[in-house]
Amino acid sequence: MGAGSVPAEQFEELRPLLFSIAYRILGSVSDAEDAVQETWLRSQASTTPPISLKSFLSAVVTRASIDMLRSARVRRESYVGQWLPEPLLTDTPFTGTGSTPYADPEHAAELADSISMAALLLLERLSPEQRAVFVLHDVFAYPFAEIAEVVGKSETACRQLASRARRLIEDGRPRFDVDRQAREELATRFFDALTVGDVDELRQLLAEDVEVYGDGGGKAPQWMRVIVGLDNVARMFAGLGRRFVGTGLEVERHEVNGQPGAVFRDASGRVINVLTLDVLDGRIQVIRSVINPDKLHHIGPVADAWALMRETPPDPGR
Repeated sequence: MGAGSVPAEQFEELRPLLFSIAYRILGSVSDAEDAVQETWLRSQASTTPPISLKSFLSAVVTRASIDMLRSARVRRESYVGQWLPEPLLTDTPFTGTGSTPYADPEHAAELADSISMAALLLLERLSPEQRAVFVLHDVFAYPFAEIAEVVGKSETACRQLASRARRLIEDGRPRFDVDRQAREELATRFFDALTVGDVDELRQLLAEDVEVYGDGGGKAPQWMRVIVGLDNVARMFAGLGRRFVGTGLEVERHEVNGQPGAVFRDASGRVINVLTLDVLDGRIQVIRSVINPDKLHHIGPVADAWALMRETPPDPGR
């Protein structure tokens, strides 16, 4: 252990913040946890006690995340189908495995929006350095002087990186209904209608141009293209609901990435997939489904979605 190594209890106090930074940079729970673990190892090898432990560890986890993101971006270029971030349950206590609190309760809503799938997908447009600078400054309010030391660039260069990043994502910045209770009530109606296959109720809840994205990574049943339009989406989800009625399918409501969502489990409690909903103007605008098993293990044991589809009879309403 180095002379400047960090006491474990102090590291654990900062773990939620470190994970929050890493996840926003990487869009992956497993990679973010690896980045935090790498930060712990590097902190134990340090020979000089840091002046500010928070600043020191934030810098280390950011550098580790940048390195990991560079290799992750290469893998994502050959990804099968639509790539979505690994879903994060944001309504459960922090455990370091698939859930995270908001570091500053006074800014919980703002932080929730920055962790939404829509926001993380926008960050995918940025270079690793741009993404790190944007996350540290615009999300967590770190000063540019501090960020400059983290990324090894001048303060002026960091300001320019943040400005370019802001321009790149400004047009697509996600908007959500601010009334969280109304969003949750709408989501409850949606999942209730889905589980009984009520196509008429689903039509009442969806936007005219609603979009559905699926991420199976080639390892589970998935939609290889975006499903668009109120009637198409309503019929599709109603059919899925009718097909799985009586199979023991459980819809476990959660806040996912700061937005309304649910974890779907089979009769044995194994995770099938995770759905998130983007709600605006009182209607569901975007639905994202993550069914790639590699992205679900942090939530719990994962079901074999292919076997489940084979064992379940087709939609009886067709």
